Order: sequence, then structure tokens, then C-alpha cells
Amino acid sequence: MNAADITNPASPGNNPESNPYALNESSRARTCDTTKLPVCFDAQRFIRLNAVLAVVFLLVGGIAALLLALTRWQTVHLLPADWFYRILTLHGFNMLIFWILFFEVAILYFCCTSLINARLYSRKVAWVSFGMMAAGALMVNGIILAGKADVLLTSYLPLLAHPLFYLGIIFMAVGTLIGVFNFFATLFMARRHKTYEGSVPLVTFGATAAAIIAVVTLLHGAIVMIPTFTYSMGWTAQPDPMWYRMIWWGLGHMSQQVNVCAMVAVWYLVATLAVGAKPLNEAVCRSAFVLYILFINIASAHHLLVDPGVGATWKIWNTSYAMYLAVLASMIHGFTVPASVEVAMRTKGYIKGIFGWVANLPWRNPAFSAVVLSLVIFGFIGGITGVTLGTQQINIIAHNTLRIPGHFHATVVGGTTLAFMGLAYYVVPLIFRRDYIWRSAARIQPWIFAGGITLMSFGMSFAGSMGVARRTWDIDPAGAVYGPPAHVMLGLAGIGGSLAFIGLLLFVLLTVGTLLFGRNNTGRAMESWGEPRDIGDAASVARKTDKEEHKTPGTLVLVLIFLAVFAVYYFANWKALADVWPVR
Repeated sequence: MNAADITNPASPGNNPESNPYALNESSRARTCDTTKLPVCFDAQRFIRLNAVLAVVFLLVGGIAALLLALTRWQTVHLLPADWFYRILTLHGFNMLIFWILFFEVAILYFCCTSLINARLYSRKVAWVSFGMMAAGALMVNGIILAGKADVLLTSYLPLLAHPLFYLGIIFMAVGTLIGVFNFFATLFMARRHKTYEGSVPLVTFGATAAAIIAVVTLLHGAIVMIPTFTYSMGWTAQPDPMWYRMIWWGLGHMSQQVNVCAMVAVWYLVATLAVGAKPLNEAVCRSAFVLYILFINIASAHHLLVDPGVGATWKIWNTSYAMYLAVLASMIHGFTVPASVEVAMRTKGYIKGIFGWVANLPWRNPAFSAVVLSLVIFGFIGGITGVTLGTQQINIIAHNTLRIPGHFHATVVGGTTLAFMGLAYYVVPLIFRRDYIWRSAARIQPWIFAGGITLMSFGMSFAGSMGVARRTWDIDPAGAVYGPPAHVMLGLAGIGGSLAFIGLLLFVLLTVGTLLFGRNNTGRAMESWGEPRDIGDAASVARKTDKEEHKTPGTLVLVLIFLAVFAVYYFANWKALADVWPVR
């Protein structure tokens, strides 16, 4: 790998050596021995700090997930009722908020420095951001484990937690906003002082889209939590529960949309690092990110479809029209990423048959396999179920069942978390300058985690379709309420959750072990995970691919399969709905 391999790296601006904002030897920077990209020492420090804490909170959330899976599995039914809700609250905050946001801030710092040849705007701002985020996360976790915030992730009023719970969330939200400000300030100074030429790289553009959505998301969090905090202190009257619910979902669901933008940016980055893939049309890809900015926040409406306080016209517009524009963006990325990989492989000479290039992909590279699995799970399970559940009539029936967690575990965990795990297999060697230990285990880790999440998502979704409620501590050992088939699905979810935890624990052990015992790669390129080599005569291959005009028959077949699965699943849901509400 070298700098030319990164997705559309920004070219250095004029006189980078004399530019105080450009990265050079005199501006506290180094050159990556593998990618040849400049690395800002200040950004490197905070990438490390945020990434390490992210993995810590991932482990905490993962342990909580295992306990929950073994509780909903009726044969085991591990936790008592009070601890079930306590651990469910702990799980939600650590997995959806803390692990994701800390890792995303690390991604933002990389994208606004190394990829555009700029130094981080401010170390002091980065310290304030990190300090507030860390204090907030520790505060929230401490209060939850002390049993003073058994209110679940949504913490709906009139349920009330300890004031430090709300204050910790405010600290986390404001600290992340400060980190996002540092990102935007770095972009502004880089543009102003011309540290690069042309447009920002696609990966940085995607990170910018994520940051814009993050601002809207975190402002919702601050707006809803500040009056709730003052109410918990006895200073103000209780906020209206309906108002709270609506504004809260501007935090709860939109935070997942920040994840989507960051996840897609990781898809493009890892595809480039692993096989040299380049987007077929950057203008289309960038337009898809703009669609996210404009419309993906509206998808929060599907959490409010059962609320009587919101009008039917608003619900139908948001979920039946506007939301589909955000779905269109995901479908664009879901096509362009595998298409760019196919073109890259065919350019290397793998041109036989429709799927000959697939067999020769670097499947032994855990970063690449994690991204492919992330794309498949996010698209085929999370995407299809999400659009279906966003339909008002279906949502009314499914909203308070396990189908909803079955969906978002496919998107947030099978999609975002798996993609971030894949990126870590490059981040650790490139930023921490340590080669991964136990590489054979690293190669199977994404498959174990993905297999577990897939089983758990299927188990939850089908159990929910049989009427099993979400967020409940169920006591139904004889199957009198749900019936034996539902118990089988809950068992499948429990087995899947246990398997996913094994994959998560393996990832944490590999990463921590690498930081402690990994071979130092300072002064040399990182140990390669294995990249597909060029076969045949390069000039001949280039002529063949040019003649074919970068045709992507394999990707086209995969897209048609996706659309067929989508149509069948969508029809099956409406058929089930017709059985519930027969026309008379």
C-alpha cells in the first residue's frame, strides 16, 4: 500500500514545507511506513485514546449482551428481574452510544488530518472533548451499576433516574460535539491554508456527512436531557412525556444514522486498502451521502408511528416517502462498493465467469471479510427488515415485539460494529505501529461474530413475529404464553448471542494483546494480511477491462438477488398483515 492506494487522497497544496498547517517533519508529524500518508502526532494521540476507550466500552456492552441473551433464552433465564433491566440499560448505552461515538471520533481525527495533509486544529480542544466524553461515560455506567438508573436506554418520563445519569449523558453529548467542532475546524483551516488541492477524499466526505448528522443528533440529546436533569434536581417542572419521547428519538435513532455514514466510509476505505478498489462514480457516491444528510434523520419517525400525538399525514410522509430517499442512498452504496471491488479484481486479471473474482478475493484478510459481512448483514437483514418495519401498518403490529431489536442488531451490530472491527485490523498496525498477534485467530474472528449476530437477529425477528415482546423479563418456562416455536427462536437468539460474544471477546483479546505484545513495525511496512495479486499480462488485462467498459455482471446478479429477497419478504409481511386484519 501507498498513498496512491487510499480512496482519492487529497493532493498536497502549494509549498507544503512552508505551510504551518500542512503535515511535514517540522510540524509534529511522521510518514506512515505502509501507506506513505502523513500522520499528525496530535491526531495520532487522540485516535489512540478514543479507540482504546471504545474497545473498553465494547467489552462492557458485550458482557451485558451475553447476560441478556442468556436471560431471554427461557431455558437458562439467568438474571432476576431487577438486574435484567439494569443490564439492559447498561448494554444499550455502552454499545449504541459509548463504543460507537468514541470510535467515530477516532475516525474523524484520521479523516481530517492524514487524508488532507493537515494538522489537528487544537490539542486543548481534543483534550476537553476526550475528558468530557470519558467522564460522562464513566458517570453513566457508575450510576447504572449502582442501581439508580434502571430506566433503559430510552429513559422515558415519568421514569426518573439519578441526576448524575442525565448529567453524564449531557457530558457525553457536549464532549462529542466539541470533538466534532475540532474536526470541522481542522477542515476549515486545511481549506483556508490550502494543505491539499481539489476536493476532499470520498472517505473524508463521508466522515463529514456523519459529523453533520452528529451535530443534529447530539443537539437533540442536549435539548432533551438538560430539562430532564433540572427536573431530576427538583429545579423545574416535569417535561411533557410526549415532547420528551419525540425529541429523544432525534438522539436515539439519528445516532444510528451517524453510524451508517461512518460505516459506509469504512467500507470504501477498507475496500481500497484491501484490493485497491476505487468508486466507479464519485459524484454519485457523494450525492448518496448528501441524501443521508437531508433525509436520514427523518427515519426517526418510525419509532413514533404508534404515538397518537403525531398526525397521520406526518407519519405517512416521513415513512412512506422521505425515508425512501435515505434508503436509496444506502442502496447506491450497497451497489458501488461491491461493483468497485469487482472492477478492481477484473483489472487484476480475474475475468473468468460471473463470480470468478469473488473466489479470489482476500478472504484471509479479517479487515476485508469483516467489511463484506458487514455489508451483507446490513443490507440483506437490517436494510430489508428496516424498510418493512417503517411501514405504518406493519409497525403498529411489530413495534413492541422483538422484531425491532432483531432489526437494529443487524444494522448497528452486524453492520457498524463489524465494520469498525474490520477497520481496527488496519488502525492498530498503522496508528499504534504494532502487528497483530495470533493472525490465524484474527482471520476467523469476523466470521464467528457475524455468524452469532445473524443467528441472534433471526431468532429475535421470528420470536417477535410470534408475539414475543421486547424489553420484558419473561417467565414462561412451560411455553404457555408464547408456545414452543417461540421458545425455539428465543433459544436460537441465546445461542447466537453467546456465539457473537465469543467473537467479540476474541477481537478484544487480539487487540489488547497486540497493543501489549505485538511486534513493533516502526520503520517498516505493516505485515500484510494478503492482497490479491495481478495475474497475466497487465497490459492485456487492461485492454480487456477497457473493452468491457468496467462491466460488473457479478454485482448485478447480487443486486437482483437482493431485490428478489426484498420483494418476497415485503409480500410475506403484507400477507401476514392481511391475516391479522382481514377485509370483511
